Amino acid sequence: MSLKPARAGRGIRFRRADLGGIEIPATVDNVDRLHYATALSRDAGTVETVEHLLAALVGLGVDNVVVELNQPEVPIMDGSAASFVYLVHEAGLKRLTRPRRYLKVLRSVSLTRGEKSIALYPSEYFKITYTISFDHPLLRHMTHTLRITQESFVDEIAPARTFGFLKEVEMLRKKGLALGGSLDNAVVLGETGVLNNSLRFEDEFVRHKILDAIGDLALLGSPVIGHLVAHRGGHELHAAFAEKFLQDTDAWQLVESSANADVAGAAAQAKVPTPVVN
Repeated sequence: MSLKPARAGRGIRFRRADLGGIEIPATVDNVDRLHYATALSRDAGTVETVEHLLAALVGLGVDNVVVELNQPEVPIMDGSAASFVYLVHEAGLKRLTRPRRYLKVLRSVSLTRGEKSIALYPSEYFKITYTISFDHPLLRHMTHTLRITQESFVDEIAPARTFGFLKEVEMLRKKGLALGGSLDNAVVLGETGVLNNSLRFEDEFVRHKILDAIGDLALLGSPVIGHLVAHRGGHELHAAFAEKFLQDTDAWQLVESSANADVAGAAAQAKVPTPVVN
């Protein structure tokens, strides 16, 4: 996998070099399978497990990039976004002259499916409140709220690893799935506790859910100015909500800000009165 510069307005695109250069834009329209990870497809090309890389790109303020792959899956690395953050920092970023576009939430939008719910509310910056609840002694109920800036993402969200239950791993492997998974790229929970290493945060599980949500909301095509509140969500709920949010065109407005504004400062610098037309 390699990340290549893209001109302003191109957005985030995955390119399958092994399939003649088929490009798959990271947008809701191209969402394919959703279960344990997020996959995209277009024409004859697919790309899987995109959410951690997308979260790293959005968290670092990368708007335009071509992610070139010679296989269908983005490397899992250590199960977090930390390695991607490190590599992007090492390569460096170039600021483009075109103003950044944001989706500013004007009114609340929500989606509920059974015991799961997700909503976006107006806010002057990007903030996430996430709650998880599982039938397990380590994570019966866990909530975390964080204002998302480049600094808070790098320090408090990017290192949080994906997690799963031993019984689920065994079930997936019987079906021929998750064969590349190991104790090196996920936090694995047995019946009473963590089977590998120690947690990076006491609430690493819910922080990783925030990481997933940031990556999945990247499929909106522009960073968000709003407060995301989710309860017992997952990739399927995130993607369904992103589609619903875009369809509710009176609930948001595309605004522009200077090229050096991050998500936290975007609202103060955004030119709100005139909508941007694609």
